Amino acid sequence: MDPLNTQHGMPESEAAAEARRLIDDWASKPVRHHPTSFRDDTEPPAFGTTPPVKQDDKRIVPAWAAGIAVASIGVGAGVTGIGCGAWLVLQGLASVTLNGVLMVTLPFAGLAMAATAIGGAISKARAAVTKNVFEGPVTHHTEIHNNSTTRGAFFARTRNEIR
Repeated sequence: MDPLNTQHGMPESEAAAEARRLIDDWASKPVRHHPTSFRDDTEPPAFGTTPPVKQDDKRIVPAWAAGIAVASIGVGAGVTGIGCGAWLVLQGLASVTLNGVLMVTLPFAGLAMAATAIGGAISKARAAVTKNVFEGPVTHHTEIHNNSTTRGAFFARTRNEIR
């Protein structure tokens, strides 16, 4: 069944007249335009405060994302401060001289020397006290039996047995 060549109860001349009437009816109506923006042309006052205008809260970014953004800005600023501090320290270390190092480490070396001396004195004082007291005779008996045999002439091999 071909819908383009099938008669629907209306002759072709009537169909053309009805189509013309529908098109003319549609064309006679005005086109409705929908405004997409609004401009307020009223002049603001020449002096004084302007009246407040209500502005709707239409946030695009969710609150949690804004919080993360603020936190990342804070972390970035903190890391920048740490980086600046490290740069200052490294600049100071770059201009170090031997005399400066010796003057800075001299108190630490003195403290280390004093701690070593005190530790040695305490160690010697504690070593004088004996904790183990043995009573009775102590004997030491050692027997060595050495059997040595050598075989061969040019590549000699010596075997020692100690019992």
